[in-house]
Amino acid sequence: MAVVGFEHMHAGDQISVINALPNTGLIGVFDGESRRMDPVCDELGIAGSLRFHDLDELVAKTAPQIAVVCSSTADHVGHVQYFAARGIHVLLEKPLAPSLEDAKIMVASAQSGGIVLGVNWPLAWYPSHRTAKRLISDGSIGAVTEIHYYDGNRGPLFHTHGKQHVDAHTARVQKDATWWYKKEQGGGSLRDYLGYGSTLATWFRDGDLPRDVTARVHRALGDEVDEQSVVIASYDSGLSTFQTRWGTFTDPWTEQPQPRCGFVIVGTKGTIASWDYADAVHVQNDEHPSVFDVPVDVQAPENAGGIANLTYALESGSDVTGPTSWQISFAGQRIVEAAARSADDNGSIVRLSDVA
Repeated sequence: MAVVGFEHMHAGDQISVINALPNTGLIGVFDGESRRMDPVCDELGIAGSLRFHDLDELVAKTAPQIAVVCSSTADHVGHVQYFAARGIHVLLEKPLAPSLEDAKIMVASAQSGGIVLGVNWPLAWYPSHRTAKRLISDGSIGAVTEIHYYDGNRGPLFHTHGKQHVDAHTARVQKDATWWYKKEQGGGSLRDYLGYGSTLATWFRDGDLPRDVTARVHRALGDEVDEQSVVIASYDSGLSTFQTRWGTFTDPWTEQPQPRCGFVIVGTKGTIASWDYADAVHVQNDEHPSVFDVPVDVQAPENAGGIANLTYALESGSDVTGPTSWQISFAGQRIVEAAARSADDNGSIVRLSDVA
């Protein structure tokens, strides 16, 4: 495997995963700028011989089977086209794309190149959310009628790989130069975090999509992109809400903020509250109207993360399914695109039939 791009702080996390798994090996890393790549590689002990500033050279010398792309979202389309043309499978670090048009190009490129295109959504691997999906599939709460999602963190500049803390002064200094705050590069909390909610919600609902979407965002004075969004999605069964936030009081991996980060799922026969990083999900249903805890399921090795999942699919000859699949991710992207159009038009209603 090769890790391509260090603009996303998850690049270091993915390197650690590749090195930890028994059936994967890191054969090279790439970034056009040493200042992004070298500090992470130095910290993780990645040999200089594995570091490349020329992508053609990396591919020629190492012949990777899978490229794990951790670039800015705007560069996803170019990377997918590049690797698809060479028959190299691609795992994108979330989100799928900065626009629906880019997503369409990537899907077409993957299909024409005969490669597997997957998306790593870290929330999809949290045992709490996978347990919630299992309970939904088991019929524990009946048919899903509503999903309410709130998620985010203190901001993308307040941590590096491995969730290492970055102080407020350093984060402020980096803000003007980083892609996270550039609209044309796919920055903003809506583009960063709504895809989690829309993609997992589509998974929870077995592919069901809303009829229409409306969204409002908050941009700090002088910023190109939002740090907060509120999205209302109208389904045949009722309204669902998706909220994204850069600027939570605490990061959910250290201390759950208020509002809590995660999902509340309402069904015809019960409800589930599934919080990020939780050891149990909270359930109520017709048999037990009082809320009770269900400990999270022990996950199979192939459900430990995107790399393990994609590797398992390739080795077993099975399809990539769920949020990792481009199909579910593309469906979630349609909701993101509709929300972005709505937000740009002062909260107008955007029909999903117009976003296809």
